[in-house]
Amino acid sequence: MKMEIIDTENLKKEIEMEVKPAEKKVDEINKLAEENTNEIMTLDLDNLEEKRKMLKSIDEFAMETMQNSSRKNSLLQTTIGNLSKEGEDGSAVSNSLTDLHREIKDLDPSFINFSETSFLKKIINPVRRYFEKYEKADGVIKDILASLEKGKNTLKNDNTTLDIEEESLRELTKKLNNELALGMAMDTEISNQIEQAKLEGMDEEKIKFVTEEVLFPLRQRIMDMQQMVVVNHQGIVAMEVIKRNNRELIRGVDRAETVTVTALRTAVMVASALYNQKIVLKKIETLNETTSNIIASTGRMLKEQGAEVQKQATEATVNPDSLKQAFKDAIDALEDISTFKQEALPKMHETINQFRELAEEGEREIARLENAEKE
Repeated sequence: MKMEIIDTENLKKEIEMEVKPAEKKVDEINKLAEENTNEIMTLDLDNLEEKRKMLKSIDEFAMETMQNSSRKNSLLQTTIGNLSKEGEDGSAVSNSLTDLHREIKDLDPSFINFSETSFLKKIINPVRRYFEKYEKADGVIKDILASLEKGKNTLKNDNTTLDIEEESLRELTKKLNNELALGMAMDTEISNQIEQAKLEGMDEEKIKFVTEEVLFPLRQRIMDMQQMVVVNHQGIVAMEVIKRNNRELIRGVDRAETVTVTALRTAVMVASALYNQKIVLKKIETLNETTSNIIASTGRMLKEQGAEVQKQATEATVNPDSLKQAFKDAIDALEDISTFKQEALPKMHETINQFRELAEEGEREIARLENAEKE
């Protein structure tokens, strides 16, 4: 994945502009510098307390801000060094992106030969093998995505930490720039008043004191402050570069999680659909071929049997002799039935009388038994 190319020179200029004193603040600084210089030039050298107080203020000028900046930069060296490793080749995010690239490249469905019709395809189906490989790789891809998501959250947390540290260092640098502006304004004002004092014939001892004990250490402090401002600028630039690279990594992870993996799965689905379509098309071709054969066969049958059908349609469908014999047989059967009924009637009457006599005899027997029981 290509990282964003950051123009550090322009970034430095932007930071310098952001942390430099505002124009309104410069006017206040110049006014304060003039007041401080007047106080220095009117100092009573015989008053040891005032003299000690003046020297102490020069020694302590901007010292607290510089010490805080120094401590902040020392901490940032360790912090930035650790965080920057997240974007290196050996980091979890980088390794996961490499693994994902390898898996996706290995699963590229564009290498499937859908038109293969060799004998081996019946034994070893390359399409079926591809989808089996994809199913196995799908679990690996899910694990990689989980690792990327964890790495992305780590990068976000790192950027939150860097935002806090950078804001703190920017505030220190703004304060240091204001103090540096005051020191340089005092340097200019003191230098001017020393020259003016020499012209006016001021006490040489006082001029020497102000030059050696005030202006000299002030310029030393100004040089130290300038160096510290540059160091702070470098720290802010380093943090900004890491934050931007982290954001680029986060966007890369997002693309990997969405676009890249979605594209892979879409390609697999399309490959599957194409394979299924090929199967269906083959079956449709077979069906169409069968249908064409049936139509052709039907046509031949119509042609061959058409004349026979027309011939049979013009002839009588039932033989007249057979029809006459059928009618004669039916009439004979009816006559046999009539004769049977005539002969059966007397026999049926005789049978009825016999059943009646048996019933009467049974009733007499039952009546005799009932009378015997009553006695």
